[in-house]
Amino acid sequence: MTGILVLAGTPIGDISDAPPRLATELTGADVVAAEDTRRLRRLTQSLGVQPTGRIVSYFEGNEAARTPELVEALVGGARVLLVTDAGMPSVSDPGYRLVAAAVEKDIKVTAVPGPSAVLTALALSGLPVDRFCFEGFLPRKAGERLSRLREVAEERRTLVYFEAPHRLDDTLAAMAEVFGAQRRAAVCRELTKTYEEVKRGPLGELAAWAAEGVRGEITVVVEGAPEKAEELDAAELVRRVRVREEAGERRKEAIAAVAAEAGIPKRDVFDAVVAAKNAERTGP
Repeated sequence: MTGILVLAGTPIGDISDAPPRLATELTGADVVAAEDTRRLRRLTQSLGVQPTGRIVSYFEGNEAARTPELVEALVGGARVLLVTDAGMPSVSDPGYRLVAAAVEKDIKVTAVPGPSAVLTALALSGLPVDRFCFEGFLPRKAGERLSRLREVAEERRTLVYFEAPHRLDDTLAAMAEVFGAQRRAAVCRELTKTYEEVKRGPLGELAAWAAEGVRGEITVVVEGAPEKAEELDAAELVRRVRVREEAGERRKEAIAAVAAEAGIPKRDVFDAVVAAKNAERTGP
């Protein structure tokens, strides 16, 4: 008889959100694999339970090396419980490798549903939730971050991201550049905790707010791209920018306004303007 792998959700803030089955699984598992054993100790103390099985660490740094060991325990009939610091394992947390390895060995995998920062932020955002996609953490490097955002610039579904507080202002500024400063978004901070805050508004305003410094665990929800109001070719985009410039607008503002009118990323309008200027320089 092979064992069973149990993925258990843990509170993202308020300890009373812990699912009742979590305590049962913690006391009954043969092996408890935890992202941070110190956090696990605080969790079990808060729940008033004492694990009887072996406790091992399972985090990004040792996930690849420890997975075979846990699979071996599962093949041997062990009940292995996987918990991360907060939320569901595998969702931007350790777990995917172990689940994939267990499935390959035809080992049963089940879950104890629990709190989710993704779904909580979506529900609180005030943005459409009928269709959404989770994008996890964006790359840390500015160029890679912009490239990733451009990949989803025309995505119609609501977008959900995790972000570190010290990078939030740069991320929101990049989103405003790629998606448009008027695209609606919500920054959800410290969900279910004492200082929970949900800041809603256009990306441009949120970027300015975040520049003053934000603390805590962050989830960002961004409205999907609007339907394109009309299909405009490059020449028409350039013409509209020039009309606005001749009326006194700065080029940056003119490009942003035309992009908003057309329902396309500012980068598309900017590229059209640059291409037109280069063509004028080189001539026929």
